[in-house]
Amino acid sequence: MYEKESWMFHYGNALVHNALSIRDFLAKNNTAVLEQPPYSPDLAPCDFFLLRKLEGVMKGTYFPDVEAIKMAVTIELRAIPDRSFQECMEAWQRRMEKCVRSQGTKIEGDML
Repeated sequence: MYEKESWMFHYGNALVHNALSIRDFLAKNNTAVLEQPPYSPDLAPCDFFLLRKLEGVMKGTYFPDVEAIKMAVTIELRAIPDRSFQECMEAWQRRMEKCVRSQGTKIEGDML
């Protein structure tokens, strides 16, 4: 069993994430929402964490079909240690705090 308070949910500003049904669900479940800029790869764990993990392993590999890609991605994702995901969330939190402190000004490179 998990503690509800121990979970963190991050979603982007894609149209499907901002659908009325999603906003209603989050409100109904008292889920706090932190607004973010429409396109902010420095704040998106998929961009600064997952894609980099996959890119290094899969770049230059030929896949015969979509199923082979799915299988390879699944294997690589399952190989990422739990601690790496925890570190990713800690990095995400630091990035979000820097963004808030800078009032949304773009932050790059060593400033992250």
